[in-house]
Amino acid sequence: MDNGSANRPGHQNESAKAWATVRGHLRESAGVRLFDQWLKPIELIESGETDTIRLALPSAFMTNWVRNHYADRLVAEFRAILPEVRSVSIETRTASVAPAVLTVESSSAPVAKPAVPSARPSLDSRFTFDRFVVDQSNKVAFNAAKALAEPGKPRFSPLFLHSGTGQGKTHLMHAIGHAYLAACPDASIILMSAERFMFDFVSAMRAKDTHAFKTRLRSADMLMIDDLQFIAGKDATQEEFFHTINEVMGAGHRLVISADRCPQGLDGVETRITSRLSVGLVADIKTPDLALRRAVLDRKLADLPEAKVPAEVLDLLASRITANIRDLEGSLNRLVAYAQLTGEAIDLDFAVATLGDVLRGAERRVTIDEIQKAVSAHFEIKPIDLVSARRAVVVARPRQIAMYLAKRLTTRSLPEIGRKFGGRDHSTVIHAVRRIEALRDTDREIDGAVRMLLRELEG
Repeated sequence: MDNGSANRPGHQNESAKAWATVRGHLRESAGVRLFDQWLKPIELIESGETDTIRLALPSAFMTNWVRNHYADRLVAEFRAILPEVRSVSIETRTASVAPAVLTVESSSAPVAKPAVPSARPSLDSRFTFDRFVVDQSNKVAFNAAKALAEPGKPRFSPLFLHSGTGQGKTHLMHAIGHAYLAACPDASIILMSAERFMFDFVSAMRAKDTHAFKTRLRSADMLMIDDLQFIAGKDATQEEFFHTINEVMGAGHRLVISADRCPQGLDGVETRITSRLSVGLVADIKTPDLALRRAVLDRKLADLPEAKVPAEVLDLLASRITANIRDLEGSLNRLVAYAQLTGEAIDLDFAVATLGDVLRGAERRVTIDEIQKAVSAHFEIKPIDLVSARRAVVVARPRQIAMYLAKRLTTRSLPEIGRKFGGRDHSTVIHAVRRIEALRDTDREIDGAVRMLLRELEG
């Protein structure tokens, strides 16, 4: 008998004891509903390797979900108890993969409990209500978010938050989750982007296991979907989304949706969805004014006690970076990081030298939405055509021009631009930019259209 076989019974017993402990930790941190739906079905199966833990689930969809959301957590949990563990294999149970029948031997020595994060994996600890800077531009949205996070029967649902990019929608959604969990620790909360909703739904269809997907979302005490505009033009996804929100609302559960515009302004999203989402409370977050931008910088600077940033530099950032809060905070982070790396003191000259591209870009207030509207009007097509899958030249060429203008006139990254055009990837944007650059040299009509649009958009 080889050494591996000789050691296997003892190894199995240690694995079983470790798994019992890990399950307890998962039950405590995930909450009853999430644990029962996704983690309770996990079973420990036999492994011939002492450095590998094998776990099995009853379906491919559940296996993929646990891999995506808990793979790293499971490895960390097992290593805290069994240092020799190097990997955790998460598999789909088949007839040939039988659960291990392992008897846990009694032991007077309790298994040490590793530190387990108390926050849900999907909630960002930075985004809480007390860290959200409030003024008249976001007061209604803030108060509505706090009201929905209170325990008991919700006063309204759904809550629909809308604003431009980086204005605080996602912050409020995470804050709602934190506050509701504090009041109702066993609550099941799901926060996901619309892109993630679409990806998980498509994966479930391919795995022929949509039941688990539907049950998980529709049974949640609180369902939050961020950036709804990304399901525009996705018919199958919208069909599933409509039935999901109907079930959630019909059960009296909490529903929070965010998008970059109000429900009626979501081109490419079915009317029955936008109408359903309008029955609750619709709250917008307006562009931050100078006072709010300055207050946000003061709050952010309080988190950087080692940073010395003069008031005149903060005034410069607040006055020049006006589009959104995310860019404002990112600029301050960049400024402080560069100062620490170079050892230089932060003053106006240092700020201008470090953030020159940001400050110049901030002078341009053109958005991708404005570009899409201008291009669709110029070529007499619908804005939804630019984000659709249509490949006809009458649509494809204007779409390429719009991508070209987005790259030239905004500070958005290539992936961000692609997402605004129906979820296309960055390579598609690169191709569009290069194609229009080439055509401008050879096609007078294309060059003339681009020049006219540039004059219109740049004012």
